Amino acid sequence: METKIILVDLDLTLLRIDGTISDHTVSVLKQCQDKGILIGFSTSRGTTRIQQYSDIIHPEIKICNAGACVYYRDELIHAETFTLDETHRLFDKTYQVLGEDAEITVDTLNDFYWNRKENKTTQYMAEAKFDDCKNFVEPAMKICVQLSDASKAEEIASVVENCGAVAFSDIPWFKFAPKSAAKENGIKYISEYLKIPLSEMISFGDDFSDIGMLKATGRGIAMGNAIAEVKAIADDVTKSCDEDGVSDYIERNVL
Repeated sequence: METKIILVDLDLTLLRIDGTISDHTVSVLKQCQDKGILIGFSTSRGTTRIQQYSDIIHPEIKICNAGACVYYRDELIHAETFTLDETHRLFDKTYQVLGEDAEITVDTLNDFYWNRKENKTTQYMAEAKFDDCKNFVEPAMKICVQLSDASKAEEIASVVENCGAVAFSDIPWFKFAPKSAAKENGIKYISEYLKIPLSEMISFGDDFSDIGMLKATGRGIAMGNAIAEVKAIADDVTKSCDEDGVSDYIERNVL
């Protein structure tokens, strides 16, 4: 089957552990684009947190906030959020369950916020704006909370009917987003918009939020560093992110 779209997760997939992209991978993806293959990011990161990588790769497709917003050539073709009321219910419940020390990040369509000014617990928050999430004025696309207790995550999610809670495997955080805001659903919007069947797409991922995407596309490829649950459902396993697993697979099986 001809490959028309290649979709890649960012953290620990396209990006090396140190957050960089190798020159070789950049070159391989450019070769794909020169052949008319569309390159897409499919990431849990918000739109503001992928710009540095977009400036390097220039992807035609951007699926951000784990499917909550979808862009084609920088045109927004799909977006979904919690309502403002749902957003506040989730914040209130988070503080109720975890106390005033709860650590929260929020992605909206155009911004990224964090309720801490210092003592940050993860490297992914350097670009965040400060907001204590007590009087938030925008609907959230995605809310992330520092916790590792799945039962507490479910308790928080329960205050909004359309809220799903998904753990990150590499950091002790949970992501809260509309249940319909999944990477695989974002990919389906692209498929319908461009009239390109899912069978003509390849996707690469490493974590829980990538499982639906890998199942949905014609070929779903797990990274060598992927969690066991991702490898179990993948069509193939490539090298790790630090070994340029994405470009290695593309060179051997696409180019």
